Amino acid sequence: MNLIEKQKLLKQLKADYRQILINYFTTDSSIVDKIDQFINALFYANIPVPQIIEMHMEIIDDFSKQLRLEGRDDEALLDYRLALIDVLAHLCETYRCSLPKHNNQS
Repeated sequence: MNLIEKQKLLKQLKADYRQILINYFTTDSSIVDKIDQFINALFYANIPVPQIIEMHMEIIDDFSKQLRLEGRDDEALLDYRLALIDVLAHLCETYRCSLPKHNNQS
């Protein structure tokens, strides 16, 4: 993947993650599917965890700025750490399942 393609993919992933965060605490039943699609995209693009955390922090910072502009408290944004933990846990499980199983025979 060349640099332009990677930048385009990262921009799309960030937009997808923003939508996941916006809908994370709603009753939208499709959120699980959206998270799964996001995890698969992260996995196949081999996006490192620090980059995912950076993406999360940038989006939360944008949300915080918007809330402050509206004169609202941004403390509730701390709850969105659960979304990050959820995504990272699913990604780790995807990596774990992708490893070949070895039989430990003596």
